[in-house]
Amino acid sequence: MQMLLLRIVIVLTLALGINYVAWRWLFSLNFDAWWIALALVLAETYSLIDVCLFGLTMWRSRTRPLPPPPAEGATVDVLITSYNEPIEMVMDTALAAKAIRHPHNTWVLDDGSRPEMRAAAEAAGIGYITRGAEWDDQPRHAKAGNVNNALMQTAGEYILILDADQIPRPQILDNTLGYFTDDRVALVQTPQVFTNVPLTDPLGSQAPLFYGPIQQGKDGWNAAFFCGSNAVLRRDALMQLGITGYVEELDGSIWATLRTAARVLRRARTSDAAGQPAVQEALSAVSDAIAHARSRLKRGDHYAEITYDLQRQVDAAASSIVAGDLAGLQSDLAEIRELAAVASGDGGSSMDHFLDMETTVAALATRELSPLNALETVQAVLRAIDIDRADEAQPVMPLATISVTEDMATSMRLHGLGWKSVYHHETLADGLAPEDVGTMLTQRLRWAQGTMQVLLRENPLLQRRLAWPQRLMYFATMWSYLSGFAAIVYFAAPIVFLVFGILPVSTNAFDFFIRFIPFMVANQLLFLVAARGIPTWRGQQYSLALFPVWIEACRTAFNNVVLRIPLGFAVTPKTRPVSTGPQWHLIKTQIVVSAMLVVAILIGCVRLFVSGAEPIGTAVNIFWAVYDLVVLGILVTAARYTGHNPQESSTE
Repeated sequence: MQMLLLRIVIVLTLALGINYVAWRWLFSLNFDAWWIALALVLAETYSLIDVCLFGLTMWRSRTRPLPPPPAEGATVDVLITSYNEPIEMVMDTALAAKAIRHPHNTWVLDDGSRPEMRAAAEAAGIGYITRGAEWDDQPRHAKAGNVNNALMQTAGEYILILDADQIPRPQILDNTLGYFTDDRVALVQTPQVFTNVPLTDPLGSQAPLFYGPIQQGKDGWNAAFFCGSNAVLRRDALMQLGITGYVEELDGSIWATLRTAARVLRRARTSDAAGQPAVQEALSAVSDAIAHARSRLKRGDHYAEITYDLQRQVDAAASSIVAGDLAGLQSDLAEIRELAAVASGDGGSSMDHFLDMETTVAALATRELSPLNALETVQAVLRAIDIDRADEAQPVMPLATISVTEDMATSMRLHGLGWKSVYHHETLADGLAPEDVGTMLTQRLRWAQGTMQVLLRENPLLQRRLAWPQRLMYFATMWSYLSGFAAIVYFAAPIVFLVFGILPVSTNAFDFFIRFIPFMVANQLLFLVAARGIPTWRGQQYSLALFPVWIEACRTAFNNVVLRIPLGFAVTPKTRPVSTGPQWHLIKTQIVVSAMLVVAILIGCVRLFVSGAEPIGTAVNIFWAVYDLVVLGILVTAARYTGHNPQESSTE
């Protein structure tokens, strides 16, 4: 009954939303103020697409029954990732992990290589893993590299990954390993819930809508994804992912190399020197060898054999050209000797003899060089094929390394290989959330940057191995981080009208409200029904209030992926910062926007009550400006927040 009601509300919301946005595009644009009119309707279209993606997510929302018992003898490695967190915090998590009921091995993955961390772990009988010398001067890939390094040093069938501040409950493996009795399940993700968050949740740390209805909705489409911690993964699936990625990267490298070699040869064959029969024969032989290598690559022959045979054929062709060049060089030397003898026989001075020799060398230098340099280029390109991946610490990287957040890309690739994922809706670990606005902003920026990197590098809409619902489920999360651009328009529209009297909508009030209000009511009803009583207001506030963070994430991710500008990796601090008072400088953009909204409201009130401005439009825009102020107002509380009082918590 609940699902039927949800689907009815989804259909109603989408129908009303499409009706409203279509009307806005076709009948209500104020072309006299096209710059704000077009921006506003684009923002509304963005929001409609967002609602459509949310509706699709919730269409098959799945509440799973309890899983069967774990398979007997299932072996597990618990990996606790750490970099610079306090040793006491890491050990609290490690000792709790050691106490997990199901038999397992516990490992601290210390990316900081701290001797005191090693000593504490070994004293407690807990395994300790850090990077070896092979990682020196190589890309480290942050947390993904840390886990990939540990995967090569452990052997459990299943991997439980925990952040250093996520203290597991004893039953975490008992309640999740049973899902792996389905041989195609690669991932079981559980919620991330924080114990140091007050009931008011001033930093918006808890995500009950995501770790609940949204992940359950994605689970219905086999698209619940890995969130970096509190997740169990199948080692075989990860290793298949790493090997497949290695093979695909090598395959792409060889194809690119063969294309480059073919282009070099085509240019060489158009040179004058290529007209020599011996040279033409050598170049033709290499060209045929490249074509044969391509056919062998399609057939699936071994990469090493293909490249080795091709290199031998290129070497043989180069040797034949060198032999011809040596014969020509002997002839050139004889010619030089004759010219020198003639110059000396004419009785010229030593200076004249020098000038004659210089002229002779210059004349020889103008001759067409042989295509040997082209074959040398081909040889160099072939040698660049690196089967051992010398540019990486290890050839196989199971967790994706294309993003500062490894989780989403990894699960998307697993789904692309046909594996299944599970979202298990039970709190099985207790974490620590940021305790000041600066730490929170660092965390949200990194999440958004990582997500946008995945969008730019492996756009899910273009992943042919994924089913279309899976593509859309991943895209929905990425799409949500574009909301910063729409937020600017939503803040600007009432300011523009109240200050300048420019209305982006060209229509009468009745036509507007008869379409807009039903859509907005249905939209809020959809969130209410989908959330099933879970509070969502704090999340809605932060989705708008953090618009500078989302825009910065898009900008820096674009610079990194397209312009190759390093992004850097910021580890979220896990300790309470020393209080220095409200951090107003971190929200200065939102403060400026709030001030503009206040000024706009005051001007609007003067125009409404003193100047006799159009009442309905003015009142509506004053309402939206006040709403925007309420949304942004959460940041005032956030900036003044100095940490959690343990006597008040939003969790059990």
